[in-house]
Amino acid sequence: MNTNDLLKRLRFAVKISDAAMMEALALGGSPLSREKLDAYFLKEEEEGYALCPHGVLEALLDGMIAKKRGAREEAQGSPAAQRAPAAPLDNNMILKKLRIAFELKEEDLLEAMRLGGVELSKNELSAFFRRKDQKNYKECMDQFLRNFLAGLAKLGKARY
Repeated sequence: MNTNDLLKRLRFAVKISDAAMMEALALGGSPLSREKLDAYFLKEEEEGYALCPHGVLEALLDGMIAKKRGAREEAQGSPAAQRAPAAPLDNNMILKKLRIAFELKEEDLLEAMRLGGVELSKNELSAFFRRKDQKNYKECMDQFLRNFLAGLAKLGKARY
């Protein structure tokens, strides 16, 4: 799923306004102009369409987390500041960031999945949040993420 499609689905699922989206992007370290943001919501064939970079989507999710839970305080020299660079943004990471941003409990995630048409056990759900090198890790596919976002919209708990 391309980032523009994901951005549109996320916007619908959490009912986030353009102003709130721009605020979250600024909090996430990637401030954007209104014109640039609007270009991400155009259809591919429309004039002015622009492909949303993964960094913008990640900044939006990070900004949503910062707004809801507070900004990270990482002093120079602290263990958090010295850790390895973040993993590239993939569907599993998007799911994890949404879980953090909206403080979704396991029951909330399972209910959103059910509302999106996906039945999962707790063990199957936890596989999405494991490290890639773990034996029981499961990759979150595009269709699954689409269904989750649809279920999240129906759940109504995730409002920005």
